[in-house]
Amino acid sequence: MKSKRGDFNHTACPLSRRQFILTGCAAGAGALLTGPGLSAATSSGRKIRLRLVHVIDGLVQPKANWPNLGFDFRPGMEKVNHALENALPQFEFLHSTVASAVQAQALLLRDLGRRIDGYIIHQMTLWKFTTGIFAATGKPVLLADFIYGGSGETLVTAAAMLRKGRKNFAFVSSSSLDDLVEAVRCFELLKEGGVPDFAAAVARVRQARTPGPGDLSCAADPVETVSPEECLKQARSSRILAVGYPGVSLYGVPNIPVSLISFGELHRAFKKADPDQAREVASGWEKSAAGVEGVSSESIQSSAAMYLGMKDLLQKHHANAITVNCLTGFYSGRIKAYPCLGFHQLCNDGLVGACECDLRSTATMILVTALTRGRPGFISDPVIDTSKRTVIYAHCVASNRPFGPKGPASPFHILTHSEDRKGASVRCILPQGYMTSTVEFDPDKKAMLFHRAKAIGNDPDDRACRTKLVAEPIGDIEKLFTAWDQWGWHRVTVYGDLKEPLAGLADALGYKVANEA
Repeated sequence: MKSKRGDFNHTACPLSRRQFILTGCAAGAGALLTGPGLSAATSSGRKIRLRLVHVIDGLVQPKANWPNLGFDFRPGMEKVNHALENALPQFEFLHSTVASAVQAQALLLRDLGRRIDGYIIHQMTLWKFTTGIFAATGKPVLLADFIYGGSGETLVTAAAMLRKGRKNFAFVSSSSLDDLVEAVRCFELLKEGGVPDFAAAVARVRQARTPGPGDLSCAADPVETVSPEECLKQARSSRILAVGYPGVSLYGVPNIPVSLISFGELHRAFKKADPDQAREVASGWEKSAAGVEGVSSESIQSSAAMYLGMKDLLQKHHANAITVNCLTGFYSGRIKAYPCLGFHQLCNDGLVGACECDLRSTATMILVTALTRGRPGFISDPVIDTSKRTVIYAHCVASNRPFGPKGPASPFHILTHSEDRKGASVRCILPQGYMTSTVEFDPDKKAMLFHRAKAIGNDPDDRACRTKLVAEPIGDIEKLFTAWDQWGWHRVTVYGDLKEPLAGLADALGYKVANEA
């Protein structure tokens, strides 16, 4: 599931993980953007010297974060180092690593006595907030995403920088090293006496190297929807249980009642679950799964007890949706099993199980489920790969009945939760060839964020979250980079072309529609 964990205690971004995700944090990427103009031209015949900064937690990932606990960054670092040095001998590369904003500032202090013409920030993990520090120098900075490693921070940082119009900042979000090489080649503009708009130069390269649209025709999928009035009636009769809610206000819930539940109450319900019933549920999951890897039967039974405990709380509080601050609860030991499999089953049952105590996305799931007569929403941390013109919706939870509880079941695997390799979670192999709609409703903005994409595959890459639905966006993929700083990372995806029904729902709410692509 993602990752937005981490501490946010440095001065660049004093928000909690959840505040960052729900509200977006431009501070780390924007507050420091007050440096001087672009660096002067390099003198004739002198190699352009670039500082290549790999942003990592350690040479081997020491904690739960993207890509995952125990991930060895060294092969990826060496691959990038060699690719740039071999393809671009006209540059001199100085290699460094940083793991925090403090370390980034210390590196800049060490560079004060050296000639550094520009910076390449290779974002390999999440929530370090270093890019703005380098951009504040006024020298050209290229942010490069290590796909399934630094993607969330790359998206939020790029959006914030684009909004501020920083001409010395550019980015590349691609799994192709060739795309990175060609973006770095834009530093050659320094030979011409400066970089009037480094961002535009890299953007031209990025756009030229992004493939054109593929076949966007989709399989027939008539979606039965209710009227906006009926949808809102159902939503307002719903109730969300927010377990371990970390916020100070009930952010993002449009007239849907919320009950705040402690970790202790959920743990007691978990402990009270009938062991025989938990074993029966766990056995059903194991028999239905296309595969079980790295997860013991005991862990699956604990997940089943968590599912039964959540069902008990839903009945007790007359609720139909539950969202759990799962990462904080599990890492602190206040809950003893991940709720991933339980969320998966609740969504299959026609209820709502939602990750990370994200109330805005939970409310969005309630709305889309009501609107479509039962199709479950899928919360994800999207990743954008321009080399394939794809957006990948990644999380460790999804329903394997994307057409509703009575629809066909897709294959799924039971694996550990990706980031810490503990507990149990789900990799769903979701159907290809269908149109999907991705949406967030935000009552504070009085807006609905929306884009569509054609599902074209599932990525089994072991990095980051387990379920990875690969899709080709409908529209302008470049525009898809622009809203992450204001809307945060999470999105809710549902199967079906819901452009018109969702627009009608937004109109009934009095919300504007923000077309994301």
